[in-house]
Amino acid sequence: MAKERTGNGITEGTIWKQILLFFFPILFGTLFLTLYNTIDAIIVGQALGKEALAAVSGGTSTLTNLIIGFFTGVAGGATVVISQAYGAQDGEKVKKSLHTAICLSIVFSLVISIGGFLLTKPMLTIMATPKDIFPLAESYLRIYFLGSTGLIIFNMSSGILRAFGDSRHPLWFLVIGAILNIILDILFIAVFRRGVKGAAEATVISQAVSALCTLIFLGTRKGLERMEVSRMLTYDPRILQKMLSIGLPGGIQSVMYNISNMIIQTKVNMFGTDTAAAWAAYNKLDAVFWMIVNAFGLSITTFVGQNYGAGKIKRAKKGVTECLIMTLFSALLLASLYLSFGRYGFMLFASDEAVVEIGMRILNTIAPVFLIYVPIEIYSGALRGAGKTVVPTLFTVFGICGTRIIWLSTPIGSASIERVMLSYAISWTLVTLLFVIYYYSTDVFGERTQKSSL
Repeated sequence: MAKERTGNGITEGTIWKQILLFFFPILFGTLFLTLYNTIDAIIVGQALGKEALAAVSGGTSTLTNLIIGFFTGVAGGATVVISQAYGAQDGEKVKKSLHTAICLSIVFSLVISIGGFLLTKPMLTIMATPKDIFPLAESYLRIYFLGSTGLIIFNMSSGILRAFGDSRHPLWFLVIGAILNIILDILFIAVFRRGVKGAAEATVISQAVSALCTLIFLGTRKGLERMEVSRMLTYDPRILQKMLSIGLPGGIQSVMYNISNMIIQTKVNMFGTDTAAAWAAYNKLDAVFWMIVNAFGLSITTFVGQNYGAGKIKRAKKGVTECLIMTLFSALLLASLYLSFGRYGFMLFASDEAVVEIGMRILNTIAPVFLIYVPIEIYSGALRGAGKTVVPTLFTVFGICGTRIIWLSTPIGSASIERVMLSYAISWTLVTLLFVIYYYSTDVFGERTQKSSL
């Protein structure tokens, strides 16, 4: 079965509408995913205090993002391969790619669970985690990593559905998990008095339920989109190689991002517990910005992937331009809201006035430069959709991570919390310039044969 009609609308219709139809379910899905940790932070911060808040957020989030983010980057390679095959209507390749992706996620989940558990204590030590929050952070992370299988399999399964052009069902499965997470947070923390361990247990249980729902749904799909349980541990070596060649640079990119963030976290921790708690609270507010730009980035990756696979190059390029404009407008609006009402956001997570004041200093330094980051996300997403991940990785490793490391290693770069946060603006500006120059001076989609204009 070399060819099979997919009935897919991403390669047809009004471009901006198709992008938004794909974008909003991803955005709301990411919102509910973020709720896992946000609800933890609100309940933990108000019920257990700022030490517990700093333990389950901040450096803890940086460490989980480092390890799990690597797999998410690798999983992006699977999404690209599947979306290109789906756009080209190659049913046989779609089937093989789907089961190869599931097998990859199962293997990685075991590696990350064991590796994350073993690396928890040394990584917290490297990040100079304050002594008063170290035991709490260690307890939270060990449980989180041991139960991370659900999150990893869910990320891959959701990526498969998005490759098919379905961003709605991952949203519903995340809603189920988020509601369950809220219930379990209240039950484990407020009723059973499990402390930060209860927050971790609530998170991993809810993630496992979301993953199970996604796998069951994939097993009930029809035709080439259906996952067969008997083939979950099978893979195609050539397809796996293709997925890894596309995904590994993305995984490395994620690791380098998070290593630079770990360095930033280390600098933040050196300013004391109040600053660590303020940074943890800022990360929860900041998550809204990342939800929006990442949702647009995932949308353009799938949009370009399917149109690239279908040979519709002009449509892919026009989609990049329209997606960039929509993302810039969203970032501008969000930055304005942050700068106007940010204080009230910090008060959700901390009642300590010192923590709120430090948080506002952080916010006032980073929010004004949100727009500078937008082209990085959109252009790198477009390049990933075309199967080109080496250039984005190089720009990230040397432009963002390298610049931050150099800046933070200087006395002026770590003299105050504002100087530490300035590393974001400097690195984003440099890499945005690199992406703009590369995208408009290179025929990045030129290898494919044009089938139709729009």
